[in-house]
Amino acid sequence: MSSVKYLILRRVVQLSILFLYFGANYYGWKMLSGDLSSSSILGTVPLSDPYAVLQMFVAGAVISSNLLLGAVIILLFYGIFGGRAFCSWVCPVNIITDAANWTRRKFGFDMVAKKQPSSRKLRYWVLLISLVISYFLGIGAFEFISPISMVHRGLIFGMGFGWATMAILYLFDLFVLKNGWCGHICPLGGFYSIIGKFRLLKIKHDSVACTGCMNCKVVCPEVQVLHMIDKVSIPVTSGECTNCGRCIDVCEDNALGFFLKVKNGDNKGEINNEKNE
Repeated sequence: MSSVKYLILRRVVQLSILFLYFGANYYGWKMLSGDLSSSSILGTVPLSDPYAVLQMFVAGAVISSNLLLGAVIILLFYGIFGGRAFCSWVCPVNIITDAANWTRRKFGFDMVAKKQPSSRKLRYWVLLISLVISYFLGIGAFEFISPISMVHRGLIFGMGFGWATMAILYLFDLFVLKNGWCGHICPLGGFYSIIGKFRLLKIKHDSVACTGCMNCKVVCPEVQVLHMIDKVSIPVTSGECTNCGRCIDVCEDNALGFFLKVKNGDNKGEINNEKNE
């Protein structure tokens, strides 16, 4: 029977972040205020979405020092340590797309069409196009239509069109394209994939312990990153890995686990992921 410890931990983190944003808006809390584009911790430490700031810069806007500092802080955290963890540990859209993927597996929709009609490289084209449009129109192109912002601001400030956005994302991933938004289209996911390729926190695979059950590939939202399963003992190096930990949760062979890649040939701080017998 698979574990759900990382799934539960992710939900606790995601909902706690939403709760703090909600409290800041309705009760004036200072722990975490703003939104995912621009926030502050205790009203002092700025946090900014580096992709949003990049769009503003390309659009010709003057970037304030606070906004720039916030973008650097986030960029360093995900670039050095977390990789694409924003997508699975922070972004509220992840809860919606995970629900759609669970429904697909529950009702056997995955068995209907094995071949995906869209390339996962599409998100990088969307990323590039959003910057080009930002340049020519003088606005943050993706920020203007971002489903992530719509959902997050809807949950914090009042739903409005947020409900419709959530429904569209869920139905799109359920009936149109598996892992459609997060795994194929979202340019923010593409951005974090690029900056997180050389992150320190990675998932390690032990081919000796692996029995080739492929449970990890069933639940992985970026299945292409697990190409080494049942083949060779190497870490997941692709920046497209979201570090969600679901592959570790469902691995009954203890063949997968988080570890810190300090330097070549030196793995420190390996996390014990053994299941209780």
